[in-house]
Amino acid sequence: MADPFYITTAIHYPNGKPHIGHAYETIAADVVARFQRLRGREVRFQTGTDEHGLKMAQKARDLGTTPRALADEMSGYFRDLFDRLNISYDRFFRTSEDDHHRASQALWRAMEANGDLYLDRYEGWYSIRDEAYYDEAELVDGGRGEKLSPQGTPVEWTVEESWFFRLSKYQEPLLALYRDNPDFIRPEGRRNEVERFVESGLRDLSVSRTSFDWGVKVPGAEDHVMYVWVDALTNYLTGLGYPDNTELFDKFWPANVHLIGKDIVRFHAVYWPAFLMSAGVALPKEVFGHGFLLKRGQKESKTLGNVTDPVELADQFGVDSLRYFLLREFSFGQDGSYSPEAIVNRSNSELSNSFGNLAQRVMSFIAKNCGGSVTATAPIEDVDQALRNKVNNACAVELPDAFEKLAFAAGLESWMQAVFACNAYVDEQAPWALRKTDPERMLRVLATLCGCIRDLAIAVSPVIPAASAKLLDALSIPADARDYAALANDPALGTITVENPQPAFPRLDMPEDAQAQ
Repeated sequence: MADPFYITTAIHYPNGKPHIGHAYETIAADVVARFQRLRGREVRFQTGTDEHGLKMAQKARDLGTTPRALADEMSGYFRDLFDRLNISYDRFFRTSEDDHHRASQALWRAMEANGDLYLDRYEGWYSIRDEAYYDEAELVDGGRGEKLSPQGTPVEWTVEESWFFRLSKYQEPLLALYRDNPDFIRPEGRRNEVERFVESGLRDLSVSRTSFDWGVKVPGAEDHVMYVWVDALTNYLTGLGYPDNTELFDKFWPANVHLIGKDIVRFHAVYWPAFLMSAGVALPKEVFGHGFLLKRGQKESKTLGNVTDPVELADQFGVDSLRYFLLREFSFGQDGSYSPEAIVNRSNSELSNSFGNLAQRVMSFIAKNCGGSVTATAPIEDVDQALRNKVNNACAVELPDAFEKLAFAAGLESWMQAVFACNAYVDEQAPWALRKTDPERMLRVLATLCGCIRDLAIAVSPVIPAASAKLLDALSIPADARDYAALANDPALGTITVENPQPAFPRLDMPEDAQAQ
């Protein structure tokens, strides 16, 4: 039995409705989860919302509501979006849940018992938007004497009593972690950035606040609430039952990968492992910081008025087309740009015109001309075997190898080359002509193509689950024969039954606003 697999997204901050970046990260994590399930692993996939902190308290006050009511409303939007995007999470987590408060306090006590927490006074620069502290040297000039964080967010000078975590104590253990485990932080560029940051020297970290009360109470100091990142990061443990010795925790911790945006790598690759080292908890195996999703090359913001509602994109272009585009268009880990016309072009050229057309014309031909069933008895020719080998290699070797490394675009490129090979084979073998001249050879060609379509649909199903299921249903592939292990068995060697084939990828129309540009 393969080892269990635990993947998490960052828990999303719900001080507003979800945007396309939230969809991008969660779709990518869902593809990983589905992919690992098809490889035979027991998977735990967690996502959710990070509901505490000053930003939430201020937003609720501005709206004339309570932080709890705001969290309840906004968290619902995230859950609705993920259901709309066909996200197969096992746990949707909310940090306002009672068991999370207990877990966060348990982690705090463990760090305190290790001598790593002490009470002092904090004076320094704080970004409410980032929920992050910055040294003076990290700030940038925003003009007119304004200081900004490295992310370009406003900072303010903060003075208050605070509990501190002895982060400086863990500088050398962290550097040893990065040195001994080069895949702990990926991609490589993110690891290099983190290593330089830690090498420059770590200062102890303020980990409590007294200026607001919307958060997890510090044990024994009820006038303090935990710094939101102590609380937020602990969610990865809480979701498995920490601090109790649960079956889930024993099975799935340490996490295989925390999938996060590049702007929060420091919290996950510096603070988080230090907290865990202090508390005596095993470290996650990998932190992967993906890039930003840009709209026509520009970062989205409410100020620019270019924020995209991912629900509208899903409704306009279809969930599977959106999922495919986001993982196919650019290398995961780097920044990528999208536009409505790019989604349409990619979906039409590859899903509709190439894979969809291949499947529909082959299965429709069988339904119309072969009574919906094919049993091939003619010999397998070299050209048939060459195609099956190419498709099987792309689906059983190249795509899985790439997806294991989160190299989705590379895996889908191999898959697409196999689709192109199938279309070339159809044109060369011309089963419609063989129907008149060599019916037995026609059946072998059709069986070969059906085997290829089956392989292609299984391999790509983590990315486009609904469309793949539709194609596999039409090919009468049993539900228990749709994983990667099934690729070792060739359906072309037996009877293939086609039932009610319908187009899986309707052509998309270019949006009117895109046509006008």
